[in-house]
Parts: sequence; structure tokens; C-alpha cells
Amino acid sequence: MANVDLFAIGNALIDQEFKVSDDFLNAHHLQKGTMQLADGETQATLYQNLQATQVYKGQASGGSAANTTVAFSALGGSAFYGCRVGNDELGQIYLKGLNDAGIETTTQSISEGVTGTCMVLVSPDSERTMHTYLGITAELSNAQIDFSQLNTAKWLYLEGYLSTSDTARQAVKQAREIARANGVKIALTLSDPAMVQYARAGLDEMIGDGVDLLLCNQQEALMYTETDSLEAALLKLKSLSQHVVITLSAEGALISDHENTFKVPGRKVTAVDANGAGDAFAGAFLYGLNANLGLQASAELAILISSQIVSQFGPRLAVEDYAALLKDFRKECA
Repeated sequence: MANVDLFAIGNALIDQEFKVSDDFLNAHHLQKGTMQLADGETQATLYQNLQATQVYKGQASGGSAANTTVAFSALGGSAFYGCRVGNDELGQIYLKGLNDAGIETTTQSISEGVTGTCMVLVSPDSERTMHTYLGITAELSNAQIDFSQLNTAKWLYLEGYLSTSDTARQAVKQAREIARANGVKIALTLSDPAMVQYARAGLDEMIGDGVDLLLCNQQEALMYTETDSLEAALLKLKSLSQHVVITLSAEGALISDHENTFKVPGRKVTAVDANGAGDAFAGAFLYGLNANLGLQASAELAILISSQIVSQFGPRLAVEDYAALLKDFRKECA
């Protein structure tokens, strides 16, 4: 195996996307803008209701850290993704999607069980609400991850959704130890307000003695720090991470390190589906840092890529579209 720049660990989920009404969310007690875990039977019932009453938009390979890794790889970075899928058709589809994007995986990821699925419900305001049956990814452990390429990677990337799993957190602990021993930088995303609300202890464990890059949105930042202003939240987050990124939806993003804090404005687009926008931002931002573009340019590239995600259905662009956008971005910067 060749060396990779990004070593990512996350859940493996197949997304089923629907356009839904706010009334549907309310009727099924689904909290808009968050991810809710469910068992297979509950999700199957919801899926039947969705098909009968709402608008189906299609199937896509998802998983937060996987979407990030696809953006990083498609822009030109090299990456490995550690995950757990079932020995089933969806598992094959999932890993093929990663490989087609140039991402390295391992057969260790495949085990007996059912590949996880996520109902992604997009409301009229383009906000995404997720109803997730983790399947076998709930039991992701270090046994499914080939850590050999982490020794020489530049970045370890972790998604906050892993905070709900005891075995996944053990894998994260092992990954953090390897990263620290080999000078690999650690990036982590808080992932979802529901993780902050219900899996706070798990997030704290994953952050440990700190990370090099912490990514979150405004709601997650305020909830995690238990503050009521961005300034206060940023101050607390900077004690946990060398670099902090707080995304602000259409308003852009707030970027901070120990020396500078600045805001990068958003781009005007017609929002269709926010699913995967934060993931794409993280992937493009990491690509920029890894390519030595600097904080400002990396954030501007991340805004460009994530704005394109928002303007279409689904959490990822076609692989070739990332490179085309990077080419356009370089022209803008020239």
C-alpha cells in the first residue's frame, strides 16, 4: 500500500434521501436538523411511510467522515477510510463508491451483519434530518481497521458520530495513540447537535487531551461549550484545539488559531439540500491545509465546495466535479 495523507475513521452508511414536509417531521417526532438512532424495525416502518407519502430522491453512499474523505481524495489528496460494512450488497456498493473516488480501504472492513442505512429527510428549508439504523457499523472496532498507513499519514480524521459506540471509541483511542507517537495531526468534527446533547461523555473521551483541528457548526459550538455567544464558545474551543473552525451555514465560517481569528463569507447559492455540506467543507479545508494553501485559502475553497453540495441533492458531488471546482478556484486566486 502507498502512503496516504489522510487516515479517516467513521461510520459506513447508505443514505436514502427523501423530500419531506415539516408536518411529516412533526408527526413522526423527528427533531429537525439532528440525527436520531433507531433499530432496524423502526426504520423499516418509517421507510414505508416515507415511500407512501413523501418524495423519494435516491440512494447514495454516505457517512459523515466518508463524505469528508471523498472530498479530500477527489480534490487530489490520498486517503484511507476505516469502517465496518456487512457482507451484503449494500456493503459492496459502499466500498466500491469509496474506491471509485480513489480512496483506499481494506477487506478487514467486511464482516457478517447488515450494512447501516440512514434516512435523510430534507425539509422545504433545505435542512436535513437523519434517522439512522447503524447496523454492523455500530460494532466498528479496531479489528476492522488496518492501522499500518496511519504511521506515515499527515492527518487522522475522526467523526463525532463514533462517540455513541464503546468499541469505536476504543478504536479511536488506539488511532490517537498511533497518531501522537508518529507526529500525525488529529482533526475531529462534533458532527451533530444530537451527539453533543446525548453523547457528550463520548465526545470528551474522543477529544482527550486535545486535537489539532476541531470542526463544528454554530449550534454544536454553543451547545458543547454551554455558552450563548460565538466569541465565548470560540474561547473555550481554543483550549481544546490548535485550530478551530465554526461553520455558519449561509454566512460562511469562522476560522481561528492561536494567533488569528477571521470570518470567510458564504457564497450565494439556492439551497436545495444541506446534507453533507459540513462534511465537504471539512474535506476541502483539510485538502487545502495539506496542500499548504494556508488557512484563508483553505477556508475559501471549503466554502466553494460546500456551497455546491448545498445546491444539489445528495451528500457528494460527482468525483470529477471536485477537481473542476479546484481548477476554477485556482483561476480565481491567480
